Amino acid sequence: MDYFLQQLINGVTLGSIYGLIAIGYTMVYGIIGMINFAHGEVFMIGSFIALTVFLILTAIGLTFLPLILLLMVVVAMIFTALWGWSIERIAYRPLRGSFRLAPLITAIGMSIFLQNFVQLAQGARVKPLPPQVQGSITVMEGVQISYMQILIILTTLVLMAGFTALITRTPLGRQQRACEQDAKMASLLGVNVDRTISLTFVMGASLAAVAGTMYLLYYGVIDFYIGFLAGVKAFTAAVLGGIGSLPGAMLGGLAIGLIETFWSGYFSVEYKDVAAFSILAITLIFLPSGLLGRPEVEKV
Repeated sequence: MDYFLQQLINGVTLGSIYGLIAIGYTMVYGIIGMINFAHGEVFMIGSFIALTVFLILTAIGLTFLPLILLLMVVVAMIFTALWGWSIERIAYRPLRGSFRLAPLITAIGMSIFLQNFVQLAQGARVKPLPPQVQGSITVMEGVQISYMQILIILTTLVLMAGFTALITRTPLGRQQRACEQDAKMASLLGVNVDRTISLTFVMGASLAAVAGTMYLLYYGVIDFYIGFLAGVKAFTAAVLGGIGSLPGAMLGGLAIGLIETFWSGYFSVEYKDVAAFSILAITLIFLPSGLLGRPEVEKV
């Protein structure tokens, strides 16, 4: 039982990171019906920016850890949001009215470009970061939750609550929901569709930056390839939870994190990805729209 609870805590922590990345996939798909396969690389760029900020702050002599962590997150969100805006403006907006396969090919090409850009700029070697948030709380004998895990879970809960309020209670959220239902009609009613889509990319990139920072602090090592692996897992989480549903993205992220953690703990770690994708396939057989997704209704 102790081991089970420990793995549960580890799974929720990993699932929280996946969920934050998955929200970016599901927001973009919900509004323009496109899978942004470069979103995993945006997450990777966010982690590299956070590491760069940490190195700069420590080099100038700043030692107050809470301020360092806050600046890492804020600066990573700002610059990663600019990356997200640039990607949408340069690579995706010109192809929005073309045939559906063109944006998909562009997204894959952008993903490869960002991978190689970071590899050339930062090198192919892994970038380590010594543990910054240390210590843990003993929940019960044999079960501990580290301060870093608490930070990740609390950050995810706060961001989910904030984004839910933004989507449901603000003018921007109403514009996003209007574009999701019918972008052309929303435009006729005065909604700036281009601006709304750009802000959606910015919001998704900001969440990916937070996830990248948490990943860097939690695992203490990053490289140019982490975006591909995390992006595939987060996309799987978005599909599992129901692509287009924010609660579904977070639920799918938690599910993938728990599946990986429990499979690694009780079975062979080499097959944890097989287990995750198998659960996805089985779920979609019985629930084609995902756990919380809605069946897509064709507009005529």
